[in-house]
Amino acid sequence: MKKSTLLIAALMTFGTVKADEGMWTLYNLPQAVYRQMQSEGFLLPYRDLYESKDAIKNAVVNFSGYCSGVVVSPDGLVFTNHHCGFEAIRSHSTVEHDYMLNGFFAKTLADELPNKDMFVSFMREQKDVTPQLESLGYSRCGKDQQAAMVDSLQRALTDSVRQIDPTLHVDIDPFYEGNRHYATVYQDFTDLRLVFTVPKSMGKFGGETDNWMWPRQTCDFSVFRIYADPKTNGPAAYSKDNVPYHPQHWARPSLEGYQVGSFAMTMGYPGSTSRYISSYGIVERRDAENTPRAQVRGVKQEVMRRYMRASEAVRIKYDSKFAQSANYWKNSIGMNKCIDSIGIIQQKRDYEARLRQWQDSTGFLKGQLSFPLLEKLYARRQERVRTMMYWRETFRRTNEFSTRAMQLATGMEVKGPKKNAAKKYHSFADNSNEWDAALDREVLSVLLKNYREHVDARYLPKFYTTIDTRFEGDYTRFVDYLYTRSLLMKKGAKLYYNTKAYKADPGVRFGQDVMDVFYDLNEGMGAINDSIETQERYLCAAKLRMEADLPHYSDANFTMRLSYGQVKEFELGGKPSGYYTTPESIVEKMNRAAHITDYEAEPIMKELLSARDFGRYTDKTTGQMHLCFLTNNDITGGNSGSPMFNGKGELIGLAFDGNWDSLSSDINFDARLARCIGVDIRFVLFMMDKWGHAHRLLREMGL
Repeated sequence: MKKSTLLIAALMTFGTVKADEGMWTLYNLPQAVYRQMQSEGFLLPYRDLYESKDAIKNAVVNFSGYCSGVVVSPDGLVFTNHHCGFEAIRSHSTVEHDYMLNGFFAKTLADELPNKDMFVSFMREQKDVTPQLESLGYSRCGKDQQAAMVDSLQRALTDSVRQIDPTLHVDIDPFYEGNRHYATVYQDFTDLRLVFTVPKSMGKFGGETDNWMWPRQTCDFSVFRIYADPKTNGPAAYSKDNVPYHPQHWARPSLEGYQVGSFAMTMGYPGSTSRYISSYGIVERRDAENTPRAQVRGVKQEVMRRYMRASEAVRIKYDSKFAQSANYWKNSIGMNKCIDSIGIIQQKRDYEARLRQWQDSTGFLKGQLSFPLLEKLYARRQERVRTMMYWRETFRRTNEFSTRAMQLATGMEVKGPKKNAAKKYHSFADNSNEWDAALDREVLSVLLKNYREHVDARYLPKFYTTIDTRFEGDYTRFVDYLYTRSLLMKKGAKLYYNTKAYKADPGVRFGQDVMDVFYDLNEGMGAINDSIETQERYLCAAKLRMEADLPHYSDANFTMRLSYGQVKEFELGGKPSGYYTTPESIVEKMNRAAHITDYEAEPIMKELLSARDFGRYTDKTTGQMHLCFLTNNDITGGNSGSPMFNGKGELIGLAFDGNWDSLSSDINFDARLARCIGVDIRFVLFMMDKWGHAHRLLREMGL
């Protein structure tokens, strides 16, 4: 068979087997992928994805470095998920004005609420800079030299684009496990204001009960606005004089709906996937990362949940923290379940066996890629990785005391004159509105006990001896001693570095002991980690070479990606899952709120969703209003808030979750099971209209 015929056959196979898998970069989207999109119902020209002024990518934003969003009006309105705006909503909430509980709508521009340390970022351009790096000898350099080379090129490119527009900057990221590097030009807007949010009862309806599950009825959206310099329409620090931003392009919400098989596309910033990773890496992910993460977070969340239920003030402080912890607690459990039930490790081993045969026959990377070496390297670090996960989940950002102690031990929060060491001191700003002392103490106490029960004794910080000898193994008494005797938690206290009081402070010693274990765990690991990274890069390169006739996408790395597919259900327990949910289904759950607190909602919500007629928000095909719907788009963390488009580039929803049955998709995409769950844009608009009476926003969007 001629090579050209082989290529056509390969692409036909790609189109039928892998049509919906992939997180594709836009500037170099393979023509084969674009043709497949057209065959499934995409109607816009190729250039309207990335190149033209009205390209869809010009409406999509990186939302604050952890989510995605979409501009939906000529005055800079941005839709993202409720859980992406969660911390902003929480930070504006008080017991007297609880926007988490009651929702929020700014009746005028002047009422829109500014947010500290939030931003949206537009991707303006992207290109492959691998040739430039290789011309400088990148492949022949060591790791530190390579990092310096990338940093130098990044700074040079940023300087270059800033001569054109001083508000631009360039990031260079590795793709294909570091075999390629792309440079991306970004423009960041830091004046971002909260405009509208539904109550948490709707924005997080179903809570942890329904998280990662189908069917879903969550109205997971919030609305922000980008503000800009009034003279340039460009980025500007917050000012009362700033005005709404006027974007190049914005997405138009569609009321037309969809059917099974309708084209669907997401565009956003998927955070991290590991689909090129070896079978040995998957074993490590399951046993040394996911299992410890789920175990420790389960212990911590039990304490948090108890205190949050007892106090509204505590709940407001910890709503966001709990949600963040619980999200990947459940994800870790679900991923491990899928790894085992689908048999992913054996599938990977079978593929690697074929890859080794191909390598033997071609000699590609002979003497460099070694599967026995890769297996040996992972085995050498497994126990340390497992222990490090217990260490991170116990001490790192889990409670305020540990956080402060570690900041001291690593030299953070140092104040005073730069040239006078004797007058340097540590102090902490009063952030008591962000944590609760009783909860903080109990979390630390139970986590200290849990850590000891799950790690080898050689990785116990020295203070465990003090717990045994001075406090007779009583963790609560030890924690009380820390809080009482240490200056770490004393408002306005100053710890002068290297003084007698500093050295004697139990919080200082606690942080030093914790960091000593961290350094011990990392001792000698650099070379092993570098070797694993090199072998995984070779493995990816071999896969790309062996399958050179097929298009390949890179693993997610929080750069903009496109995913396409169809509105599509899946088999759920041997039965069709259905591809959308209805008002009747959410009302039925609300009726069970007495038994499942995650289904509680305000009476007005039940009343609105019990309506017989939903007017223009009713789907013309089914005669019902759709709440949430399923597509087989390829998503992961970071895609939260990603716009979901129809074939005409119109907005039909916001992606907010994957399904429990495919939580292993970060390492293996299973087209039979993998689904993206989105909130229907008509449900969003219905809530803005009938509950929020946000008619000025609807008019602004042309509705």
